[in-house]
Amino acid sequence: MSESQGKPWAGVFEGATDPRVEKFTESVSYDHRLYAHDILGSVAHAHMLAKTGVLTEDESDQIAKGLAQIGKQIAEGSFVFRPELEDIHMNIERALIEQIGDVGRKLHTGRSRNDQVSTDFRLWIRDAIDRLDDLLVNLQRAFVSRCERDEGVILPGYTHLQRAQPVLANHYWLAYCEKLERDRLRLRDCRARVNQLPLGTAALAGTTIAIDRQMVADELGFEGVLANSLDSSSDRDFAIEYCFVLTLIAEHLSTWAEEWILWSTFEFSFLKLPQAYCTGSSIMPQKINPDVLELTRGKTARVVGNLQSLLVLVKGLPLAYNRDLQEDKERVFDSAETVEACVELATAVVAGAELNREAIAQQLDRGYLDATTLMEYLIGLGIPQRTAHGIIGNLVAVAMKAGVPLSELPLAEFQAAHKSLDEKVFDILGVERAIEAFSSYGSTAPKEVAKQVEIWRKRLGT
Repeated sequence: MSESQGKPWAGVFEGATDPRVEKFTESVSYDHRLYAHDILGSVAHAHMLAKTGVLTEDESDQIAKGLAQIGKQIAEGSFVFRPELEDIHMNIERALIEQIGDVGRKLHTGRSRNDQVSTDFRLWIRDAIDRLDDLLVNLQRAFVSRCERDEGVILPGYTHLQRAQPVLANHYWLAYCEKLERDRLRLRDCRARVNQLPLGTAALAGTTIAIDRQMVADELGFEGVLANSLDSSSDRDFAIEYCFVLTLIAEHLSTWAEEWILWSTFEFSFLKLPQAYCTGSSIMPQKINPDVLELTRGKTARVVGNLQSLLVLVKGLPLAYNRDLQEDKERVFDSAETVEACVELATAVVAGAELNREAIAQQLDRGYLDATTLMEYLIGLGIPQRTAHGIIGNLVAVAMKAGVPLSELPLAEFQAAHKSLDEKVFDILGVERAIEAFSSYGSTAPKEVAKQVEIWRKRLGT
């Protein structure tokens, strides 16, 4: 068996590879996504080899031009991928050799597929992080943009899915901006660890060839150079960390989707979803189903599963490279593409949905949303919190039996509950007055929320 038969590693082998093994081991069917990053890394590697004297400037130029032509063919869809060459890296290298001859055989000097794959993968993830960050900013802007049209709208806030306290709609929108901002910070932090160059560590021990790894790092925009060749060859922490961040983003979107699915039901009637992001029923003509939201919730399972797969994949792997690591890319690609699609559609749904103000307002007096405000009013009169809690609990029980909100109880009931309560109690009862009573930083107090809206507008440039 020789190189001409297709295998770049064929020299030591005496027989052909079983076709079933070729099918079993190929990865070009999915790692072709790395082609642009493989070419980018190889061009930088060729430039470095020319600077260090391994290649001539003319050879480096031939390689760069040849790779550019191959990249164009792949982008146009005219490149023929050969599964027997296993992966995108060998497909590109073989095409380069066929195009420019022996000069192409010099490109792999001072590197291995191990560090080459890791470099390409890091470049791909780095771009994916930047792309996703832009999408998250768009989603934040969609939430902030709602603040102007939903100014002053009060929503019932829930704990345990039971009505708890009133909150401004804008406070709710900004809550998701905060979650997404933490996601963006995690992406940024992850990017710093992704953006470290492994190229030049070769298979596992480095190389005897005089190379300049820092030059490659500078050309490719890496922030640093990995210091240990054994660790570099086996490391997939960067991919797992990236998938962990993607998983948290998916979880946040799933929470949002679940809430909006509930809000769009007849039972809640808080929200009208844009029909462009809903589907109908094949049998029930009246149905407008929130399928995009349901699939956003459902696809979170895929992202969580991909993270678990990666964690199990690396469990117990010895140093350095093992072929098991080929299984990382499909999980990462799938999570990235899934989350990006979910974020993009979430932005459109957030922008297009409408609050049903009338239905929300009609139900605001249900659930005694002002009970905690009344308790804190008693605390302000010098009554201990636990005592005040019991007093208001008893008053709520009285109101529940009468089937009325607290604000409709007669003054006599309040005075019977505690002598400190007089007609001033009605100044803080009711959802609107309860909202006005909030004052703490980070609360749903109108002044505080207005400040936060302005902060977010400036931060996002809206």
